[in-house]
Amino acid sequence: MKLLKQTNILLIGASTGGPSEIEKIINSLPLLQNSAVVIAQHMPVLFLENFAKSLQRKTPNPLICIDEQTELQKGKIYLCKESMALDVKSFEFKKPNDKGFYNPDIETLFSSFTPLVREYEMMIVILTGIGDDGSKAALSLSKEGARVLTEEAKNCIVDGMPSAVRRVVPNAEAYSLSKIIEEIGAFCV
Repeated sequence: MKLLKQTNILLIGASTGGPSEIEKIINSLPLLQNSAVVIAQHMPVLFLENFAKSLQRKTPNPLICIDEQTELQKGKIYLCKESMALDVKSFEFKKPNDKGFYNPDIETLFSSFTPLVREYEMMIVILTGIGDDGSKAALSLSKEGARVLTEEAKNCIVDGMPSAVRRVVPNAEAYSLSKIIEEIGAFCV
């Protein structure tokens, strides 16, 4: 089943300091009716499964750990356990040939959504983290019309990933986590 055109897609990437922030976001989400949320949090696979169980207890929305052939559907939250890419023809997640440096690799995951930006409303959120994972994909997605949000430096636990995105994406919007949560709430209907 392909996503309906009126589906909103929210992509969230985080690393160091991200789990507590993702938990706050998940806890604040409305019941997703016309949105899909895909999360890439740098973390070892073993810990990601427990993280997913913890998150599921905080939301009425179904939360799915992505495996190969998991289908992207509206009304669900997806958490990557390992590097994945979306096959835009089947709307199923697949293991990429190049898994990237991080687990999961935000760059790989987000880049796979680029062909969909002109068909779907898309928002990208880059939270706290060391490094620059996701910055190239955020730029590509932004050029195609996606809205890009990052945490602002003064409120960010580690401003590596957000600042990397702000350096390369001219129209990236920097907000506090509470404002990001507000923007996500308005986007995810």
